[in-house]
Amino acid sequence: MKQTLALFSLALFFIVSTAFAQEPEQWSRFRGPNGQGISTATELPTQWSATENIAWKTPIPGEGWSSPVIWNDHIFLTTATDSGKECRIIAVDRKSGKILWNTLVFTQELRQRHDRNSRATPTPVTDGQRVYVAFPNGWFVALDFAGKVIWENKELDFYSQHGFGTSPMIYGDLLITAINPSNTKGEGEARRLGWQLPWDKSYLLALDKNTGKERWKTMRGMTRISHSTPVVIQVAGKDQIVSMVGDVVQGFEPTSGELIWTVKSDGEPAVPTPAIGEGMVFASTIGPILGIKTNGKGDVTATHVAWQQRRNSPLTSSFLFVKPCLYVVSDNGTFAALDPATGNILWDIRIRGGRPDSSPVYADGNIYVTTHTGITTVLKPNADPNVAAEVIAVNDIGEMVQATLAIAGKQIFLRTDTELWCIGK
Repeated sequence: MKQTLALFSLALFFIVSTAFAQEPEQWSRFRGPNGQGISTATELPTQWSATENIAWKTPIPGEGWSSPVIWNDHIFLTTATDSGKECRIIAVDRKSGKILWNTLVFTQELRQRHDRNSRATPTPVTDGQRVYVAFPNGWFVALDFAGKVIWENKELDFYSQHGFGTSPMIYGDLLITAINPSNTKGEGEARRLGWQLPWDKSYLLALDKNTGKERWKTMRGMTRISHSTPVVIQVAGKDQIVSMVGDVVQGFEPTSGELIWTVKSDGEPAVPTPAIGEGMVFASTIGPILGIKTNGKGDVTATHVAWQQRRNSPLTSSFLFVKPCLYVVSDNGTFAALDPATGNILWDIRIRGGRPDSSPVYADGNIYVTTHTGITTVLKPNADPNVAAEVIAVNDIGEMVQATLAIAGKQIFLRTDTELWCIGK
């Protein structure tokens, strides 16, 4: 049995390492390489507490639920101080936990947001030269690793009933993100536009990462707000950007922004980031989970939805695909494995700690699931996908968590409501 599990873990590592090529010292964007929540790092800790197996912890001022990103010895995250008005980017030394710099980049107007959102929710992204950030008013900024502002873009005036939670991604020399506003004016039906009622104001936006200037902007049609972060897939040897929003999941050509395909859904505002694998996209807009074939053009709702599954649909937590299973965590704390070919539920278990506001990650043969109460359950997938994963540890640090953990080297980095924790030796 041990030999079978070892071979299974080796096979999973090969699949992960070939599909998501990024050094284990780096976690460059929301949910790491391509936003899939997968790391090739090894020898990671599986057990810790508020006092055990902690290398360091550093107080982080202000409020913010952006996740940490890491490039070698630099950790970046955002925060909002002065009751949420001051937008700041913080760099932390990975070895010591010391704050290297804390740069004020904007002073923002406080606008409406959801209780589970913050004034600094979008996770930064880095290319190893600069760090790029979006803030709730729809403003963007790029800084070098010394904390110097390289450019800023304040052209967008953004408003949403839930605030801003979508994280940017880098593709070549482009900084790409989804802009999904709702109406700021009127009462009744007018107030619900873009939030509870679809409208035509959402778009995918690409900025030049070197200058901050707009390169392309593609309207999405009739949709509602979302906080889902785009990802890259490859179809017939060519890259596509996949982005989902309330009511649709769509594929775009990365360099021009051309809309390639659309799948319509009966969901509402979307938060989870899609997973990709087996030539499919797995997504949900707070309706059914969809398994979508990616080789279509135009409106492919009738032809390219391979399956739908309404049970265990996640509200905020992103999808995790580790062959041979698609993993989802629902808001009631149910952790489930689905057959990616059919959408059938293979098994589900309840995890401790209540709802997950963050997303699961996979590394070193294990899956890490963190709840908003600060409890991280570590699970090892079984060699037989029809048998539930084994819970190998339940770790409680006693602080509120909504940020997704990051991995670099042989350590785990977890942001709570007050501190950044480095877990491991």
